[in-house]
Amino acid sequence: MTDTKDADNTGRRPLTVGRKTDKGTVKQSFSHGRSKSVVVETKKKRVVVTPGAQPKIVRPEPEKPAAHNPLAAAEKAAGKRGLSEAELKARQAALQQRRADDERRRIEQEAIEEGNRRREEARKLAAEEEKRRSEQAVAREADDGDDEEGGRRGGRGGAERSAPVRPRPEGPVRVRPDGPAARTGAPGERARFGGGVERGAPRPRPLTPLEPEEFNPLGDLGGRVKRAKVAGEEPSGEARPAHRPKAEAKRRQGKLTISAALGDDEERQRSYAAVKRARDRERDRRLRMAGGGASEKIVREVVLPESITVSDLANRMSERLADVLKFLMQQGELLRGTDTLDADTAQLIVEEFGHTVKRVAESDVEIGLEGDEDDETNLQPRPPVVTVMGHVDHGKTSLLDALRQTDVVSGESGGITQHIGAYQVQLKSGEKITFLDTPGHAAFSSMRMRGANATDIVVLVVAADDGVMPQTIEAIQHAKAADAPIIVAVNKIDKHEADPDKVLTQLLQYDVQVEAMGGDVPVVKVSALKKTGLDDLTATISALAEVLELKANPDRAADGVVIESKLDKGRGPVATVLVQRGTLKRGDIVVAGGQWGRVKALTNERAEMLAEASPATPVEVLGLDGAPDPGDQFVVVENEQRAREITEYRNRTKKNRAAPGARASLEQMVARLKEGGGAAVASEAAFVIKGDVQGSVEAITQALEGLSTDEVRARIVLGSAGGISESDVQLASASQAPIIAFNVRASKQARDLAEREGVEIRYYSVIYDLINDVKDTLSGMLAPERRETFLGYATILQVFNISKAGKVAGCRVTEGLVRRGSGVRLLRDDVVIHEGTLSTLKRFKDEVPEVKQGMECGMAFQNYQDIREGDQIECFQVELIKRSLD
Repeated sequence: MTDTKDADNTGRRPLTVGRKTDKGTVKQSFSHGRSKSVVVETKKKRVVVTPGAQPKIVRPEPEKPAAHNPLAAAEKAAGKRGLSEAELKARQAALQQRRADDERRRIEQEAIEEGNRRREEARKLAAEEEKRRSEQAVAREADDGDDEEGGRRGGRGGAERSAPVRPRPEGPVRVRPDGPAARTGAPGERARFGGGVERGAPRPRPLTPLEPEEFNPLGDLGGRVKRAKVAGEEPSGEARPAHRPKAEAKRRQGKLTISAALGDDEERQRSYAAVKRARDRERDRRLRMAGGGASEKIVREVVLPESITVSDLANRMSERLADVLKFLMQQGELLRGTDTLDADTAQLIVEEFGHTVKRVAESDVEIGLEGDEDDETNLQPRPPVVTVMGHVDHGKTSLLDALRQTDVVSGESGGITQHIGAYQVQLKSGEKITFLDTPGHAAFSSMRMRGANATDIVVLVVAADDGVMPQTIEAIQHAKAADAPIIVAVNKIDKHEADPDKVLTQLLQYDVQVEAMGGDVPVVKVSALKKTGLDDLTATISALAEVLELKANPDRAADGVVIESKLDKGRGPVATVLVQRGTLKRGDIVVAGGQWGRVKALTNERAEMLAEASPATPVEVLGLDGAPDPGDQFVVVENEQRAREITEYRNRTKKNRAAPGARASLEQMVARLKEGGGAAVASEAAFVIKGDVQGSVEAITQALEGLSTDEVRARIVLGSAGGISESDVQLASASQAPIIAFNVRASKQARDLAEREGVEIRYYSVIYDLINDVKDTLSGMLAPERRETFLGYATILQVFNISKAGKVAGCRVTEGLVRRGSGVRLLRDDVVIHEGTLSTLKRFKDEVPEVKQGMECGMAFQNYQDIREGDQIECFQVELIKRSLD
């Protein structure tokens, strides 16, 4: 019994019966380091014992909790914990969000369940429909069999028509293990009609209690009726579940989504790739069946060039690259797909794989490029091509200006021609003559050679006051090499010191026999300044052209030669070409050397647009993908593929041709190192050359290479036509080379970059100045010449050891003189044992600059102390003399 306080505070304690409790203390921890001790009471269960019965444990019923209100609970908890209003609102918002999430998840789950329920119903309906169709098919087949049997029995007589017929039992038709359904007749009937079981035939399965005896119209004959296999039944005779419809193919459907659950129950369509794979498998299966189980290998004719990569060879054979690499590995060759094979190795591989080989050469792409020979009936007269050649400043361009009534020489830098100029002159008679003006400077020898090869007639211009000069002799040699007839034009006859007869006499030395001296070479005396003798010159050219009978076929694909090329800033690559055969039209696909393109525009020397160019007409061609080299042949091809094949082959051949030269130079360098005992190789001066036309760049390159010697040489890093760009400056900076600009300029961006990178750009307009500056640069790189001058001899009389100076030799000058700072050699028994510098020279105690013959002095060598009495000292002086290129 326990006492409790009264509610009315009267001081009296009412008597009550209390439960026994076990008390305990539990410590609760909260955030921010707060804790609280809570007293926990455990109430014991009350046991009610009745007489004659087992004690019954009475458990107190838990009070029914009120409806859960999260907001109210949160407010109550907040009031207890002392939360602020903001925290309370945040918690309420979180609780509301949680309730919304729970409601959304519930709706989604219901939608998913509804979708699953719909699919299950559709599956059951499909299964029932399939089962119904199968039963109908089996019933129709059975009826057809009965009708056929009745017809056969109706045609028979006697006992067969009177044979008893059992009624057709009802019930499902069971499926035999071997597939077809059959109804079996009674054994007695089979015996009566002699239809026993044959030996070796499978015995009929006995009827089970669940299977009624089936009617077999052929049972009397001992046969059985074959029926179609019922869908949904296993071979063992037991029914199997119906075929799963496509709508139930969950394996293909992937993850179930809300959109799929709420949307229409449509079947998923097969992708095009899946359908294509199925068709391919079916086609392969049919081919294997038609070929006896294996497809026949297709034998191909493989075209093999001189070299081919492994991957390209596999593609031409239509074989897997892995199979080809595996075969090579079995042969002991570990190669990759990008490695190159020679033609013999490739042929062995092709034959091993069962294909045939057709060997071709890479040069076969150029077969038939020049076309067939022209028929004589298709040839028509064409204008002659005349090349004007001669020494520099002999008046070649002035003579052409007089013929064309123009002034080209005033536009040439330095008054000399530095490009090949192509012009077409129309005479008063209406005849046309094509002139090629070639440079006369020594650096343009290749230009003169190209001009001679592309010409019909050579006009050799010789100044009457200057006579035959070196470039005149070279022009004669080029003309004879090209087998072109020569017309000698003696120019400047208006000068007082002119002597034409002297010129004709000098020409005899070089096998040029003029008509005045019994030869066949015509001579015309002209004056470009006074414009005298021009008519005689044109008449002579026309007469000689008539004798040569110059003809060409204009109705064919054009071909010719590239006279000059350049990179124009506004028009791109521009090539000056001379059409030799055919007619060149706009839109033709042209191959010129290693470049190709479609002709976009044709212009003549007067910048007039032309629709076409006939034979012997010089024109500028726009549309090539690069500037071709002067002297390259150009030809019109039928399509772009042929043009690409030809240019790729030519560029590849050019690269391969340059590689052996590099190897040879490396071998020569190693040989020189071995011969020189490790001496340094020749010094190089790198240059980047930019010219206005490709011919000028070629001439400058040849001139600089001609300045090279065994000690120094000029290395051309880049030589191209066009203005100086930023990439040229970057290349020059990386190569530590100056840029030589010939008649071109650098853009503002290139100039700024060159100033930042410290790249020097030298501008030239005359080739004389360019060659002289490069010659001075190479001369400065030459090692100076070391010249030695003998001074005298001295003999060591006594050796003194001085603490600070070391060993000092007391000597007497026996020949010449000895000078301080000069070179000395120490001779012992006429053998040089040391060569160095004389550091100290004293006369008594004074330093003296030199000591003459017969006088005594003290000498000390620099960094050498091994001197003895009786040694002889040779004194000499070394001079370094600056060298230059001749």
